[in-house]
Amino acid sequence: MQVLSACNLWSVGVPTRTRRRRSCVLSRREICFDGMSSVCSHSQHSPNDAVTPTRYMSGPHGSAFVFNLFDWLYVPLALGDPSVTLEEVTPPVFSSGPLFPIEDRIVQLFERNTYSVVNIFDVTLRPQLNITGVVEIPEGNGSGVVWDQEGHIVTNYHVVGNALSKNPKAGEVVARVNILASEGLQKNFEGVLIGADRLKDLAVDAPKDILRPIKVGQSSSLKVGQQCLAIGNPFGFDHTLTVGVISGLNRDIFSQTGVTIGGGVQTDAAINPGNSGGPLLNSKGSLIGINTAIFTQTGKLFYHYNQKELVHAFVSFLAIAGTSAGVGFAIPSSTVLRIVPQLIQFGKVVRAGINVDIAPDLIANQLNVRNGALVLLVPANSLAAKAGLNPTTRGFAGNIVLGDIIVAVDNKPVKSKAELLKALDEYNVGDKVVLMVQRGSEKLELPVVLEEQSS
Repeated sequence: MQVLSACNLWSVGVPTRTRRRRSCVLSRREICFDGMSSVCSHSQHSPNDAVTPTRYMSGPHGSAFVFNLFDWLYVPLALGDPSVTLEEVTPPVFSSGPLFPIEDRIVQLFERNTYSVVNIFDVTLRPQLNITGVVEIPEGNGSGVVWDQEGHIVTNYHVVGNALSKNPKAGEVVARVNILASEGLQKNFEGVLIGADRLKDLAVDAPKDILRPIKVGQSSSLKVGQQCLAIGNPFGFDHTLTVGVISGLNRDIFSQTGVTIGGGVQTDAAINPGNSGGPLLNSKGSLIGINTAIFTQTGKLFYHYNQKELVHAFVSFLAIAGTSAGVGFAIPSSTVLRIVPQLIQFGKVVRAGINVDIAPDLIANQLNVRNGALVLLVPANSLAAKAGLNPTTRGFAGNIVLGDIIVAVDNKPVKSKAELLKALDEYNVGDKVVLMVQRGSEKLELPVVLEEQSS
């Protein structure tokens, strides 16, 4: 407790001696400790009067003064000292002088990029008055970045996920966007839906206003240890800057939308609820990622099942409660650059795939599939069916006959459904890949032409 440090102001020793204290002012009766769990009591009439202890105790750790704690609690306190003036007790204030070069650079980066960061509020989540009359900020709010001169705003899918769950059409209002204008004023605009990609946790809105777009950098050239900055609206505190370093690369992000996003950027820059959708910047002020998740053992428990074991992923995403533990994640700008232009042009992402139903990892584990992606259904006349991919069926006795288990794509190992989707995400519609499948006790290679993945 705070009172433990008070005893350093006093000399504890022989009780018959008196000591003077000339530099500090205490109340008429104050409690302190000698650092050895021995309690002492001091009573004074003025700051410069002699101090005489009221009780004395000797122990194995030395001598100390003692008193009755409860008696002290009920003694009125006399505060202040009328014998001194404000000028005497006011210390001099020194000029802070110019900033250090590294500080000045960070300040300039923030001032240059803060106007490219916006507050985003899900329009389906209305602020409510509690019993004290204070307006509460509802969950689901986050941040966004200005993408281009046309005013497109990029944010996380889960930030406006509640509105998107209503299946809005393109052009419908899904968010309220709060923008800091160059003159320092806050402006509110309606954000209409342009497009959203649940698999990459990205969405694009468009308020009708002239905005300042952010500069996009290369996440592929990032190095662990280089400096980075995050700007966002944690807990509703708009335009908050935190600074850290790149802690790791190519991390798998277990998205709140229920999918795994590969290639994630890990940082120790403080990221908290409300930072979702905000930018992660490099030391030049260029966008290198969209903040999306934090790791915490105090937040919600999410599960990710792989083929070897059940992994409990303690991941608290920023639309829900949880605070930064120094482990934050961002969607890399390379992924954002690939997804956002498609959302703006088509309103969706054209993604290559094999258009078969793959068993969730939990079901695959229950069927004793420990490695690979188990094929459940293969649509008739599909390219996958023409390639010879076999589905899971039931035998005459009602037993389950496992279908093909995809264990590699172009010789790249696949251990789970998430890894299969991640591997196929690197290809375009029309590309031909070779699937290595486990069929019973034998392994086969099946060439498959990728088609547009159905939603």
